Amino acid sequence: MTDGQRSNAEQAGVYVFVIVPFLALLAAVPFAWGWGLGWVDVALFALFYCISGLGVTVGYHRYFTHGSFKANRALKVALAIAGSMALQGPVIDWVADHRRHHAFSDREGDPHSPWLFGSGPVALAKGFWHAHMGWLFERDKTNKQRFAPDLLADKDLVKVDKLFPLWTAASLLLPALIGGLATLSWWGAFTAFFWAGFVRVAFLHHVTWSVNSICHMIGDRPFAARDKSANFWPLAILSFGESWHNLHHADPTCARHGVKRGQIDISARMIWAFEKFGWATNVRWPNQQRLTRISAKK
Repeated sequence: MTDGQRSNAEQAGVYVFVIVPFLALLAAVPFAWGWGLGWVDVALFALFYCISGLGVTVGYHRYFTHGSFKANRALKVALAIAGSMALQGPVIDWVADHRRHHAFSDREGDPHSPWLFGSGPVALAKGFWHAHMGWLFERDKTNKQRFAPDLLADKDLVKVDKLFPLWTAASLLLPALIGGLATLSWWGAFTAFFWAGFVRVAFLHHVTWSVNSICHMIGDRPFAARDKSANFWPLAILSFGESWHNLHHADPTCARHGVKRGQIDISARMIWAFEKFGWATNVRWPNQQRLTRISAKK
C-alpha cells in the first residue's frame, strides 16, 4: 500500500501547507474588524475558492480518481491545474491517497478513517483528529504505482504534477496581483494575498478535511455502503456537493452525489455544463434502477 516515506523536505512542506494557512485563518477574524477587508478581497476569495474547490471536487475527485466522466485534453489539464491550486498536494499523490481510502474505507489501510482507534469517546476524538488532518503528518507515502498507474502513464498529468510548486505560487500570487491592480495599491495586493490566498486555502482545506472526518461519523445513511460514510447537509454548498458522501461510497463512479430532491450538488451541475459544451462525455449519471438497488431501505 505504501512506497517509502516522505523526505524531510516533503514533510516540511506538508507542515507549511497545513499550518501557515491555518494561522492565517485564525488571524482573519480580528484582522477583519474595521480594516483590512474590502469587496475586492471578498470577490477574489469567492472566485479562487470556486476555481480551486471545483478543481478538487470535479477534477481531482470525480474525474481523476473515479472516472465519473471522460474529458477532452484541454479540460483534463485545466482541471488538474485548478485542483493543484487548492494546495492539497499534486494530482497523482491526491488520487492515489483517495483510491486507497476507497479500497480500505473505514478499515485498516484507510489513510484517514476516524474509526481506526475504536468507538469510545476518547478513541473517536483521536479518530476525528486523525481523519481531519492528523493523517497528513504521517510520513508514509501511498504507492502510486499500485493506486494510480493510469495517471502515471499520462504525460500531461505527470507534467502538471511535477509543476505543483508553480501552481502553488500562482494560487497565492494571482489574487495579490489582481487585488493590487484593482485597487492600484500595495495594500490592496497584500489584503488580497491574505484573504483570497492564505485564508481561502485554509478554509477550503478544512471543508475538504471535514468530508473525511465529519462525513464518516455523523449524518444520514440512505444508501447501503460498506463503511460509515454519511450525508451531512450543512456542508453541501461549501463542499460543492461532496458532503452527500453516503451515495458516493455506495456508488463511487456516479457523477452526481446529491441524488435526492433538494440535495444541491454544484459539482454535478458543473459536469452537466461541461457535457453540454461537449468537453465532457460518457458521464455516469445516476439512474433509478441503480439507486433502488443500493438503497438501504428496500
